[in-house]
Amino acid sequence: MAPGLTPATLEALRAAVGAEHVLLDDDLRAGYEIDWTRRFHGRCAAVLRPSSTEQVAAALRACSAASVAVVPQGGNTGLVGGGVPPAACDRPVVVLSTRRLAAIGAIDDAAGQITVGAGATLAAVEEAVQASDWRVGVDLGARESATIGGMVATNAGGTRVLRHGMMRDNVAGVEAVLADGSVVSHLGGLVKDNTGYDLASLLCGSEGTLAVVTAVRLRLVPAADQRTVVWVGCSSWPDAVAFATTCRRRLRSVEGLEAVDAASQEVVAGALALAPPVRAPVGVLVAITDESELDSLAVLAGDREAAVATDRPGADALWARRDRVTEAIATVGVPHKLDVSVPLAAIGAFTEALPAAVGEADLFVFGHLGDANLHVNVVGPPPDDDRVDDAVLRLVVAHGGSISAEHGIGRAKRPWLSLARSPAELAAFAAIKRALDPTATLNPACGPVP
Repeated sequence: MAPGLTPATLEALRAAVGAEHVLLDDDLRAGYEIDWTRRFHGRCAAVLRPSSTEQVAAALRACSAASVAVVPQGGNTGLVGGGVPPAACDRPVVVLSTRRLAAIGAIDDAAGQITVGAGATLAAVEEAVQASDWRVGVDLGARESATIGGMVATNAGGTRVLRHGMMRDNVAGVEAVLADGSVVSHLGGLVKDNTGYDLASLLCGSEGTLAVVTAVRLRLVPAADQRTVVWVGCSSWPDAVAFATTCRRRLRSVEGLEAVDAASQEVVAGALALAPPVRAPVGVLVAITDESELDSLAVLAGDREAAVATDRPGADALWARRDRVTEAIATVGVPHKLDVSVPLAAIGAFTEALPAAVGEADLFVFGHLGDANLHVNVVGPPPDDDRVDDAVLRLVVAHGGSISAEHGIGRAKRPWLSLARSPAELAAFAAIKRALDPTATLNPACGPVP
């Protein structure tokens, strides 16, 4: 019998999802109990692996009745500890994995939409639409393991936000199960449907605290005929911001604007043998979908050194030097990953003040320059020492920024919620939580509810 679960509860869970999909052994649970960064971990009584919305509903009814906490988990690629069980809890905890909810429907070509299971990976959905004239509007480096449901739960951003918006902008409907097992399903995908509260929008970014998303209706975007990527070497963060701002003003087809500091470039070169094509304090990657704008981009770059890729293999090779920064940093230690937003006008002052805030630790800064989202990674302090987190997040707020840009609050940032939201806002969050999950069954140690 799993620790903390009564025989009756265990029997109900086995009946809900199938006995073979209630994982009890330590070795089988281990991968679900620690996050990708290795910084956050906990212990659960069991891992549940449902394959349908009906099975999720049955499992949640059983857990709610037995006062068992449920931590929803997708691909477990989150960076703030939001998908792993808490380090301590006053009641039994189970992890509910959505990975078997991986069905991918047919493309609705007229609407430019597709309905997919919450456990489908981004890469699988991208492959499913590859032969069509449509693409998924959100892209990110963890595409092989990140699930669509997890991307909804965290309101994922990625490298195409500048052109296609965050995950919330790309969701046309959801199916989800509330803590008591009630199913809410609205997957019609109508562009205009003003028949009540927008539950899909509410669940985007809720981090599994309000419901378990089981299916998603995605808005797709037209496929680009060509993608040209240019790596431009900039002399400083202010120079990078100035260049990126000019690109946004002057070029119509910009799809992505990314930035990678020198330390991040070097760790990618050392760990993955992917040397930067241009060595500079800050490398800026510009992705455009209209190759005719390449000459204009060259004029904007001026005398800055640049590398250009106009074919798919070359573009992928340049982009890999950005996509794989997180992977490379993980080879040098357990990072404190601080995903933040800072006003573009303040990025220069913020990055100049960062070294003093982190002290002797190793500092890596990269991210989405077009939408002012920086990923501050600090390696050196022990995983459970949050003093550097405190210093960086307070510095962010002092420069007018947000303590979370696209990865959510999770366990990592809950202590600093009061820096980001007023007491009235936090009270409103708590009221919504009580309304949808009155027994605090779902992800009780994570998310935007103090």
